[in-house]
Amino acid sequence: MRVLQLIDSLEAGGAERMAVNYANGLANRIAFSALAVTRKQGILKEQLDKAVLYTFLERKRTIDFKAVSRLKRFVKDNSIDIIHAHGTSYFIAAMLKIAYPKIKIVWHDHHGGRSTQKGYKNAVLKMASRFFDTVMVVNQELKAWAERNLAVAKVTYLPNFAVRDKVEEKQTTLKGTDGKRIVCLSNLRYPKNHALLLEAFRDSGLHKKEWSLHLIGKDSQDDYSSFLKRFISDNRLDDSIFIYGSCSDISNVLEQGTIGVLASVFEGFPVTLLEYGMAGLAVVSTNVGYCGEIIQNEKTGLSFTPSDVEMLTAQLKRMTDDEQLRKSVSEALKTTIRESYSEEIVMNALILQYQNILNAKQK
Repeated sequence: MRVLQLIDSLEAGGAERMAVNYANGLANRIAFSALAVTRKQGILKEQLDKAVLYTFLERKRTIDFKAVSRLKRFVKDNSIDIIHAHGTSYFIAAMLKIAYPKIKIVWHDHHGGRSTQKGYKNAVLKMASRFFDTVMVVNQELKAWAERNLAVAKVTYLPNFAVRDKVEEKQTTLKGTDGKRIVCLSNLRYPKNHALLLEAFRDSGLHKKEWSLHLIGKDSQDDYSSFLKRFISDNRLDDSIFIYGSCSDISNVLEQGTIGVLASVFEGFPVTLLEYGMAGLAVVSTNVGYCGEIIQNEKTGLSFTPSDVEMLTAQLKRMTDDEQLRKSVSEALKTTIRESYSEEIVMNALILQYQNILNAKQK
């Protein structure tokens, strides 16, 4: 079995982290594991295992025949059986299928609500789905949508999993007081709902009790970022809310936290929640997408509706005030991850799906 993971970039993000996790996880389980990046290299390249063969396609436009040619050559030179395309990389995978029909294509939908929106992009996806052998999804909502809308016979749910990052050097030191740090691991962009989190943190008054909030994720220096920084400044929270940008030493960062928070307006299956749990953080999470399955309110964390700032404020205050609650939910979350979302469990399920694809008759 020879498999190539395909992703548009290696900047820090959920789909990108999963592409790397799959490539690494398969490296010692199948004959050949590789990863190809179509458009932009990034910080996650450091996380790739040395056993994973890597290539960069230098795709510069939507329809880029040179990039398709590079991909075809890489696939043929390495006798690849399956391309596992993550997120928006499905388009170049479909183009390859036209040029090289024997290749098997898996499309993996990580992106929650974005995939179910109407418009031009979904029309392209529906057309491209004719070339998919299987669609993999990260929650049941996406599974139902794919079964209704895409021209593919096989749609499979596969949970995400998390691993400790491979960068051993501790590069990032969080500010604030030990034992009183709240960490938010999300790129600075709209769906991640940082504005609500900042408002709730201010309203909670936690900064007056030495608690601090730490935003970890890509900062595009755009209007969204400027709004957040202006909010921090206008509310005199510069000594309590800190923005770090992308960090390669995520395990080290999370080890310095006490509470992990996710406030997104929509999610598919956030790897972030698994990373929080593996690091032993107590979690306060949005209840959208698959989040409610991982963070069961009162059991493995506290949840809230992402439009309700008062609810988030109350949950933050409750979690910070109750050390015993933090201990019980973090231990329960660790157990849940170990029993349901471990690398071993997910890799075995993935390989079984690959075997089914290869055993199926050629389209």
